[in-house]
Amino acid sequence: MQTPQPAGPVYVRSVRAEQVRPGDRFITRHGSPSAPVTSLRVLPDSFGTPALVEATLASGQKASIAYGSSIRVHTSTPTPSLTYEDLQALPVEAESPEAVLLSIAENYAEDAGMVERIGKLARGVNPKAGAHLEDLYALTEHLVVDRDDRASAWRVLDILTEIPFDGNFGRWKSVESALALAAFLAYDGGDLDAAERYAAVLRRTAHEEQDPVQAKLTAELRQRQLDEPNLFDREIHRAVAARDPEAEGSWRLQRLRTLLYLLAHGGSRTLDAAELRRRIQHELRALGSPGGRPAWNAS
Repeated sequence: MQTPQPAGPVYVRSVRAEQVRPGDRFITRHGSPSAPVTSLRVLPDSFGTPALVEATLASGQKASIAYGSSIRVHTSTPTPSLTYEDLQALPVEAESPEAVLLSIAENYAEDAGMVERIGKLARGVNPKAGAHLEDLYALTEHLVVDRDDRASAWRVLDILTEIPFDGNFGRWKSVESALALAAFLAYDGGDLDAAERYAAVLRRTAHEEQDPVQAKLTAELRQRQLDEPNLFDREIHRAVAARDPEAEGSWRLQRLRTLLYLLAHGGSRTLDAAELRRRIQHELRALGSPGGRPAWNAS
């Protein structure tokens, strides 16, 4: 007799033994699904600590799984949102970037978006992965702009600004943004020496292109960016006119990054350092207001 198949969508995912639910099907060693689970019970060890999860299947068979271990199942239950308790269960080394991220998550245990974003990174930060660096900087930016949590932002900046330049300018872009933001925050906090150190690293790395032809082209492009910066005025005005706060916020973030970059280079031909700082503060206020804040999600 063929085992009835579940109605609706079926998901294949790993769950902890204690998260198995009636109706789930284990994936057998041959790759096919077992008969569905009909009941479950937790068996303790001699000291009363949960040790095994015993599942009874529709076929009458029983399966025992170590409590806390993971098993792959066919299930009709969608993947749940990550919780702070899930983050706490992640194995991380003390004082590692992952440990820093988990300690920040403790302050946002009830914030699903923050937990999801931090959870994505806390599984393992790879400083050679451009996407990881982008996510770290996005988290930093969110902490500063949307949360006004500079203390936590500094902890992420300390991770990013310690990453050395390895010749990959594409990957370096997120570190460069972090250095520019760190320079501004340090100055704004009264630490002028630290502000200059961060800015100096940014400026020095900008001249490390090895190919002389490419170095000349890069220098010319950088000078144009300094002398004629694109501050996205047209795009922001268009978004305001269209009453599209999400688009406005996204363009304002681009403007903020440009202003921070210009400030780290000491200003430009058209905007001196004092004016840049004034504009940066304006953008932070605009982005922090309910109407000027871009949507921030964990995807």
